Amino acid sequence: MTMILIIFVLGLTAGVLSGILGIGGGVVLVPMMVLLLGIAQHTAQGISMLVIIPTSIVSVWYFYKERLINYQAAVYMAGGAALGALISANFVQAVPANELKRIFGIFVILLGFRMIWATRKKDEVI
Repeated sequence: MTMILIIFVLGLTAGVLSGILGIGGGVVLVPMMVLLLGIAQHTAQGISMLVIIPTSIVSVWYFYKERLINYQAAVYMAGGAALGALISANFVQAVPANELKRIFGIFVILLGFRMIWATRKKDEVI
């Protein structure tokens, strides 16, 4: 029962942070599962992909009600994302877990630096 509560709280935390920060839940969920629960990297990524389904449904409903969806852009992006997911799902199976962790960590760090840099640049223009 305790583990179920911990997993629920991690999901809640990921959902809240995703909503506040506008990031995908996987950026939060995968490290939490790997570091706090000891779940293997490949398994954590698979769980994260499954968790996206209900969270996306809830988010899409909100954005639909607020008329904040560009359907044309969404269709093209979904096509590219589906193709990318198909390619990467096959690729990721061949990557050792330690390498996958490094790739994920580097991606998050670079993304963070980019966000900081983009914010500064925008603030300087104003």
